[in-house]
Amino acid sequence: MKVLLQVKGVEKRYGSFTVLHDATAAIGEGMKVGVMGRNGAGKSTLCRILTGEEEPDAGEVIRARDLRLGYLAQHDPWEPGEAVLPFLMRHTGLEEWVCGRAAARFALKGEVLEKAVDALPGGFRTRVKLAAMIAEDPDFLILDEPTNFLDLSTLLLLQEFLAGYRGGALVVSHDREFLKRTCDHTLEVEHGELTLFPGDLEAWFEEKEVRMELAARTNAAVAAKKAQLQDFINRFGAKATKATQAKSKAKEMARLHSIEIRHPLPTARIRIPPVEERKGNAFVLEDLAIGYPGRRVAAGIHFTIERGARIAVVGDNGQGKTTFLRTLAGDLAPLQGTVKRGHAVEVAVYAQHVYENLDPEDTVLSHLEKGAPFAQTRQDALDMAGCFLFSGEAVNKKVEVLSGGERARLCLAGLLLQAKPVLLLDEPTNHLDFATVEALGAALREFNGTVLCISHDRTFVSMMEAEILEVDGGRVRMRAGEYGDYVDDLERRVRASIGAAPDGEKKEKKGAADWAEAKRLRSERAKARNGLKKAEERMRALEAERDRLAAAVRDHPSDAGRYRVLHEREIDLRKAEEEWLAAQALVERLGEG
Repeated sequence: MKVLLQVKGVEKRYGSFTVLHDATAAIGEGMKVGVMGRNGAGKSTLCRILTGEEEPDAGEVIRARDLRLGYLAQHDPWEPGEAVLPFLMRHTGLEEWVCGRAAARFALKGEVLEKAVDALPGGFRTRVKLAAMIAEDPDFLILDEPTNFLDLSTLLLLQEFLAGYRGGALVVSHDREFLKRTCDHTLEVEHGELTLFPGDLEAWFEEKEVRMELAARTNAAVAAKKAQLQDFINRFGAKATKATQAKSKAKEMARLHSIEIRHPLPTARIRIPPVEERKGNAFVLEDLAIGYPGRRVAAGIHFTIERGARIAVVGDNGQGKTTFLRTLAGDLAPLQGTVKRGHAVEVAVYAQHVYENLDPEDTVLSHLEKGAPFAQTRQDALDMAGCFLFSGEAVNKKVEVLSGGERARLCLAGLLLQAKPVLLLDEPTNHLDFATVEALGAALREFNGTVLCISHDRTFVSMMEAEILEVDGGRVRMRAGEYGDYVDDLERRVRASIGAAPDGEKKEKKGAADWAEAKRLRSERAKARNGLKKAEERMRALEAERDRLAAAVRDHPSDAGRYRVLHEREIDLRKAEEEWLAAQALVERLGEG
């Protein structure tokens, strides 16, 4: 196997802190390497050194001469107002059909290609970056936390692409399921060193446990043998007749070496303080519409959230998940309708980028003490800090020196210390390592309060054992079934969305003629989608009028005229639903191009 990237004896220091020490590994062509390690272990530093963004303080990185390296841009490389396809063509210098083919791999097709990139939801902007990365046909990709802030649809598209990609990749991610599905090698960054294992993440965990057990058994055998030899030396070393044998035993004992077993790194043990148990509802949502002045995001929201519920809020980026949580929190006023809270319902909110607002001069402990309720003691703050791996002198570290993962842990610790009965969490697992993600999921599962959580981490949501609330297409509704059913359904839809596009290496590449044919179909597809949109709008308007009339009938049960009008609207609504089904069928028949 040809070696594409080789790291030899690399060291990297920041001030007095050594991040990488004698780091050594060789990565061959076609290898897909999942990188794991704790927050601050040096994973991102390694990526920056491999791409040439940073230089090592010692050692070297050897790259194959013909290596075509691709990596995900951390900044936004498009110009204000620049549309998707023109950006891809300008950025890569490639022909329209080549850029269109790359975009199609991430379900960027049809009218989306003509929209301004900066007007697209966050998940779609990341898709544009991914398309720009692969359009130039790299043979090795370096992806540092590509799943952070992605919606699940985009994450599944990236997962599908990597699974069929013939080139190699080095992927840093704290999404355990994503690494399991995409990588065939594992690189652990720990204690500043690199350990490359020829197997996936789960196989590495098993292998590491076996190695620890073997080392412990070997050390026990070595200790027993040394004790036996030392006993012989003690008994016979002074006797002239046994002196030669005693010296031989001493040499034998000197040749015995135990295997160094490093103390395992501590893991988060999160315990959320229990809250007073009450019965009844946490929230009652009535005829709720959410959004911003001049822009309605979702409407027609009617349901109740009971106390003690655990709810995972799912849906694509830009559909309104964060807007919904902010409305429940009281941060945004409803555009219509009401959000009624149960008695003594108080909320604690974790926002996506909350760690960016920390005071850099605060220490871990002072931050926790500032945000803690009056009833909490310093020991309560210290105990919560310890739950999130801040113990000993670590509680005196200033915020300004904390890594992104450490800041996220600190924010979560402060949030849980508030002991509020309702937790509203928006992407709490971003920047957290495997162990902390799973500890948080387990703690939320045992929490006796109410939890609404936005997350695209499949392992985390599964551990929470939550109900599913889907925000999609202007609607917010509880979804029946298990979370796994939702993911399976979404995977089918994602595969269907790229079915007409080249499937990595399984289909022949399409040329300019194919691209022209695809372009010819756009107009017909756009008309079908427009018809579907109008049918949806008509159906929603009739639903709203039906609900208004039904309320009027309830208020005036003896008015026969109102019953008649309500019956007519129900007939209109059934016709509108039939029109919508026909429009939906036409869109599906024409495909998602």
